Amino acid sequence: MQLENLSFIKAMDGLGEMCCYEATANNTDLLKVIKENNDEIESQLLKFGGIVFRGFAIRSVSEFNKLANAMSPHLFDYVNRSTPRHKLGGKIYTATEYPADRRIPFHNENAYTLSWPNKIFFYSAIAADSGGETATADSRYVFKKIDQEIVNKFNDKKVLYVRKFVSGIDLSWQETFQTNSREEVERYCQENSIMYEWPDNQESVELITKQVCQATIKHPVTNEDVWFNQAHLFHISSLEESDRRVLKEALGENTFPRNAYYGDGSEIALEDLEKIIAAYETEKIEFQWQKSDVMVLDNRLMAHSRNPFAGERKVVVAMGE
Repeated sequence: MQLENLSFIKAMDGLGEMCCYEATANNTDLLKVIKENNDEIESQLLKFGGIVFRGFAIRSVSEFNKLANAMSPHLFDYVNRSTPRHKLGGKIYTATEYPADRRIPFHNENAYTLSWPNKIFFYSAIAADSGGETATADSRYVFKKIDQEIVNKFNDKKVLYVRKFVSGIDLSWQETFQTNSREEVERYCQENSIMYEWPDNQESVELITKQVCQATIKHPVTNEDVWFNQAHLFHISSLEESDRRVLKEALGENTFPRNAYYGDGSEIALEDLEKIIAAYETEKIEFQWQKSDVMVLDNRLMAHSRNPFAGERKVVVAMGE
């Protein structure tokens, strides 16, 4: 069964693009198509970073689960979470559950850690009435558009992510690490080079974690440089001004739930973060979800985000090696 009806979704102002395969009939079995064209699909994924499959017979989350497992037999559990999600069975999760009026900034999944999925799969179970696009940006071109001086500074120092877990604010440490056991948290942190502290003298802060991670990576297959961190997303400047003010009044200046610094603990310049965000925006690729669409991203090559939306929206996600 051949792949047909190939089209391209291009960045509005940038160089990146994704490819889109549209079914010739609405009963076309996408699982069979992928199995019979695996080499071509993998080649296209390395070239473009992302592929959209449209109009195929994927009618349920369970069918999507089979598809994700076929393309990536070792799916990830979502531990060391940074966003709220619900598990739907197997290793399928809801997309990040932020309010519909909020935009989720560009990011490569789990780039705030030292381990991450190589692929990420999205399935549009219910398309929003308007908005709700899972916009993407090619991290290779993002890398090239960031001033070399900024890239060098980040590569030299890396990125320090600091999380302070306060009961009732942001994610709890129990939800983040998917356990109620302090011993299991400590074991996970030790195995993943995460510094941790259970403060005794700060009543509001239950746990503090710190981890120094990469700013960029080289793709292991293409050997291309990729911008690969979440400094701009973890930094307090990513919060709405009203949210920042409320948190500061409630918790104090030094108790924000999450923040990002250079790896040596020094402050990241706001103007540098603004330039990084601008680089993502110039490479933004958008398409409107349709029901039953499937999108596959090479998570190292392609960052993703979420636009605000109106109406009901349900996008589910799987992450794999």
